[in-house]
Amino acid sequence: MSQSISFYHRQAIREVDGADVTRTVLQYLREDAHCTGTKEGCAEGDCGACTVVVGELTEAGTVEFKAVNACIQFLPTLDGKALLTVEGLRQPDGSLHPVQQAMVDCHGSQCGFCTPGFVMSMWALYEKHGHEACGSACAAAKETPTRTEIADALTGNLCRCTGYRPIVDAAVQMFDAPPPSAPVDTAALARTLASLKRDDTFDYTVGDARFAAPRTLDALAALKVERPDARILAGSTDIGLWVTKQMRRLDDLIYVGQIAELKRIKHGDDWIAIGAAVTVENAYAALAGTYPELTEMWKRFASLPIRNAGTLGGNVVNGSPIGDSMPGLIALGARVVLRGGDVVRELPLEALYTGYQQKDMAPHEFVMGLKVPTRSGARANLRFRTYKLSKRFDSDISAVCAAFAFIADGDTIREPRIAFGGMAATPKRAAQTEAVLDGVPWHEATAQAAMQALGRDYQPLSDMRATRVYRLDTAKNLLYRFWLETRPHDPLQPQALSVREVAAETARA
Repeated sequence: MSQSISFYHRQAIREVDGADVTRTVLQYLREDAHCTGTKEGCAEGDCGACTVVVGELTEAGTVEFKAVNACIQFLPTLDGKALLTVEGLRQPDGSLHPVQQAMVDCHGSQCGFCTPGFVMSMWALYEKHGHEACGSACAAAKETPTRTEIADALTGNLCRCTGYRPIVDAAVQMFDAPPPSAPVDTAALARTLASLKRDDTFDYTVGDARFAAPRTLDALAALKVERPDARILAGSTDIGLWVTKQMRRLDDLIYVGQIAELKRIKHGDDWIAIGAAVTVENAYAALAGTYPELTEMWKRFASLPIRNAGTLGGNVVNGSPIGDSMPGLIALGARVVLRGGDVVRELPLEALYTGYQQKDMAPHEFVMGLKVPTRSGARANLRFRTYKLSKRFDSDISAVCAAFAFIADGDTIREPRIAFGGMAATPKRAAQTEAVLDGVPWHEATAQAAMQALGRDYQPLSDMRATRVYRLDTAKNLLYRFWLETRPHDPLQPQALSVREVAAETARA
């Protein structure tokens, strides 16, 4: 028997039945709840006009708020969560929330279409950093974000009137305003969400369509054995577009976003273990602690709302040849952990991909997590970099994504690992280039030889993002940049060269 979708919205618990399993949160808001402040711009998670905030109960019993794109989130995934929209920000006494008031005072709204999405992204940032959100006891622990951090929080919101400066000004000013007359009572909200928490699998059906949300790994494994053709759903940042853009019907979904075991990150001496349902944002935050070289890739991976919803496991299992996470993970020697029934196995990440959109997985198997080596032992001397080339700095798909790593034994290269995205039908290692580098001194001549070897490893295609010549030439130049940033006479942990210095050195090469 089908269960109702239960979630908290606008000061009440909502119960929904009969909605299609792939009905989006945006469709529900505008057509069913008549909350039309949330807009539809692109219906693919790019423009941010549909941005809402989802509150979710953590294992610690607190509420975590995340700005996400309502246009590609399926309504059944809200079960047990809180949905916050722009209609809920106005205070009981009629005053505006500091976020809204700052937008008014700084003239941050022009045509107004994108404004509600910006406001919700800013509200999520306000709740994360605002001192009054948690009371005076933790005020000292919170810091007002910089303009750079504000800009990063707004990467998922596009203003077609080009009004970014006053919007960023508003995001700065909102922290100086008096606190809201009725701040969010997160303790009360946590109690409400705890009352909605299910102990067993949430089973929602409409006609022949089924949406199941298991609570444990064992339950997920049993469901996948029983229904091997069911589509596993995590962040919906890719699958959502199958529905909104390709008009595909998905009538059998297994949602993994309620499995606590898949949302954990464990740090060990030798490995960082990341569950498949850990969001991209949280996964990169953990990885960057050990590998700060990933920080720029982290900030350039899509947008914050996409990173808040999408999962690292989902990005890996998608297997896109232009997926940004895979080259870096492959270069670091990551392994993927799979489970099918009661059998668990693991393999090198690069071995998962057997062809375009093809993987070494049985129909009943699923990704359980990833294991990324730490910098222990000889890896303390690891030289590692990742680079992304795209037409925009923020929220864009790569033309070329590169990752390089080796262990420095004095001036000698040990265990080189090179991986690229956008250069082949799958994320792929550069085996011939690695052979050129292995066991030889890290000199400029070595780098030049390796650059030439890349032409034997990859025969890229031309498409709308780049020509094959551009891809191969820039891949070589990125390898040369890696040489410039890690050459032996630099300090043990060298600072990256400036863009001007890299351009000058590359021109001389």
